[in-house]
Amino acid sequence: MGTSVDRSLFDEAYVAGTAPWVIGAPQPAIVELERGGEIGGAVLDPGCGTGEHTILLTELGYDVLGVDSAPHAIELARANAAARDVPARFEPADALALTGGPFGTVVDSALFHVFGEEDQLRYLRSLHGVCRPGATVHVLALADAEPALGPRVAESVFPRVFTDGWRLERVRPSTYRGVARGDHAVAHGVAEGTQVDVPAWLATATRL
Repeated sequence: MGTSVDRSLFDEAYVAGTAPWVIGAPQPAIVELERGGEIGGAVLDPGCGTGEHTILLTELGYDVLGVDSAPHAIELARANAAARDVPARFEPADALALTGGPFGTVVDSALFHVFGEEDQLRYLRSLHGVCRPGATVHVLALADAEPALGPRVAESVFPRVFTDGWRLERVRPSTYRGVARGDHAVAHGVAEGTQVDVPAWLATATRL
């Protein structure tokens, strides 16, 4: 089973301003989910980062809660919401031990793939506990392709982990937008700090 990424690295990236997943805008794949009518009810945005998806969905009238284990991410998310005068809600939380809900939709943008398979199972148990029956979980995760921007998962992971208490509906090819820096910029053949789209999976499951 894969190994989870050291989560302290995420808070350090927010402090340093080097997080490659912070693009100052929502992921296009998440925008398309909303436009396609695939988000409803109370929404949970786990691993919300600097809050772009929580802010977007709050602006559109959804009841949304953004949570993240990185304290500086929550600070930045609250500041971003205040700057835009959006009453978005953010709270610190461990995605492996969630409380609250029940939620009708979960929008996971680039959190699932930071966990090894054992913690992916823990994460899905955690989500199961805060989702109502029939809730929808969307997972946007980096695909196992090169060049990448971070940890990746194979398509075969989803049917392995979305089992007890879940029905996997589909896994679609998608893209994830990030900022290429250092070796990643070299691998992508772009200038430092350029935004690039990389292959991703968009998995959708129903909570039973």
